[in-house]
Amino acid sequence: MIPNYYLQYFYYTGRKLEEQQHWPPSRAEAVMAIEAGLLRDYADPANTQPPPGLMQRGGAYYSTVATQLLAAHYNDLGETHVVNTRHNGAVPGWPADWVLELPCRVSRAGIQPLPAAPLPLACAGLVAQIKAYELLTVQAAVNGDRTAAYQALLAQPLGPPADRVQAVLDDLLETHRAHLPQFWN
Repeated sequence: MIPNYYLQYFYYTGRKLEEQQHWPPSRAEAVMAIEAGLLRDYADPANTQPPPGLMQRGGAYYSTVATQLLAAHYNDLGETHVVNTRHNGAVPGWPADWVLELPCRVSRAGIQPLPAAPLPLACAGLVAQIKAYELLTVQAAVNGDRTAAYQALLAQPLGPPADRVQAVLDDLLETHRAHLPQFWN
């Protein structure tokens, strides 16, 4: 199992909600301000190093990891990298077509998931619930399927309580109507 920063939202939900009581700014507002500064820094052709504000944004090392991944593929290095990919049976018990984040061998031949033990039972339920949410969300978005959208919100462990799902869905669809025409045809 690979620890992930985002697990705090699932395992420490109360703490994360308490932090929101001290907003503004929201995390989105803070990131927007950081990004405005980063864009100014990147616009300066004299800059040859990553700007200090990048460390405030999150994901500061994604470009490094992406470069290493591309180098492993292009140079046929056969290195192991953790990536999100279709696992093709590397993890017993999960549908083979599920995309999972797991160690993979990266070479010129592509990305080959490495065999992995199943997750501990305490973690497997959360992964299955999130995967159900993802699959239902894709089904809803591709097909304009309101039933799948409802079920996606119901499956999301951080989503609204069951008695509020329909109201949240109605509000979400109306608020973003211009961007979600598939739900209004």
